[in-house]
Amino acid sequence: MLPSVQPIAPIRMTEPFDDPEWVFDLKYDGFRGICYLEPGYCRMISRNGNLMSRFASLGDQIAASLDVGDAILDGEVIAADETGRPQFYDLLRDMRAPAYVVFDLIWLDGVDLRALPLTERRRHLHNILPKGPAIISEALSVTGRGHNLFDLMCAHDLEGVVAKRLKDGYGSRVRWLKIKNPSYSQNEGRRELFDRSPRRLAAWR
Repeated sequence: MLPSVQPIAPIRMTEPFDDPEWVFDLKYDGFRGICYLEPGYCRMISRNGNLMSRFASLGDQIAASLDVGDAILDGEVIAADETGRPQFYDLLRDMRAPAYVVFDLIWLDGVDLRALPLTERRRHLHNILPKGPAIISEALSVTGRGHNLFDLMCAHDLEGVVAKRLKDGYGSRVRWLKIKNPSYSQNEGRRELFDRSPRRLAAWR
């Protein structure tokens, strides 16, 4: 059986930074999901440990697109518009087909990868993902230049960036840092929405 994985929770940071020992990912606005892939079957588990059953069809498509025996992936379920920009409310209202953006590979073909540095896990991830447009893709990132990526996210009204140290493994002691765009338009009304509908949204979180 595949081990149960607790996703790393990024810590809030107010200012971007540059550092050649860190990689900076685009922060995708969707729902975090750990993807457990076994032969012919895929289940998506939320950051709070709930089965994301509404994405069962997406899981089937992921299982069909990856030529692996078993795997555990960490990523974000999103709904992207024609420009590739995540649209959170479209995802919430089922207005666009969901896709899965992967930013980590935790387990592959019977091997636990959590002790490997992020650079190695990303290399393995890149090797297993399908080429070209797909239901599953790798997160966009840059190494070292956090200020540039953050400025670009703000200029295009995207949520922000997540910073990760390249040499780190995957576990409870690892720190990821999230730097959010303070003027991100899709944040408007978000807190009130979740506060109003805790039962409806529980399985997404």
